Amino acid sequence: MTKVYLAGPFFDDEQIARLERVEAALQANPTVESFYSPFRDSFDDYEFGSKAWAKVVFESDRQHLHDADVVVGIVDYDQDYVDPGTAWELGYAGMQGKKVVIFKEKEGGINIMISVPAHTFIRQADQLATYDFNVMPASEWDGPVF
Repeated sequence: MTKVYLAGPFFDDEQIARLERVEAALQANPTVESFYSPFRDSFDDYEFGSKAWAKVVFESDRQHLHDADVVVGIVDYDQDYVDPGTAWELGYAGMQGKKVVIFKEKEGGINIMISVPAHTFIRQADQLATYDFNVMPASEWDGPVF
């Protein structure tokens, strides 16, 4: 069973709906022991946007990245671009030698710094619900890169 860190943007209703579809798929996946979604941690004891809030969010996310076996990264953000925080999380996971599963629903490309090192690519939440995180089948990105 696998512990998953879910990286992805949640700045508007479309992004939140996508994130919730991915969370539901991970919840339904029998090979996922647990997953951490930063979206679910609000850190209400800190003023949103303050330096203290930023530090506790960063440290919490970094610790959860360390604890995860695999990172699932949602790269749909703004046209072909990935959210900068998500890009950082994906790079940090890669530096730890963790496998990265990229989730991309929208058409368009992916930057080579994400498309080349990623382990596999999933385009629909129902595919993520049945992906075997124990075996971790690999795939290559078949869309445009830049």
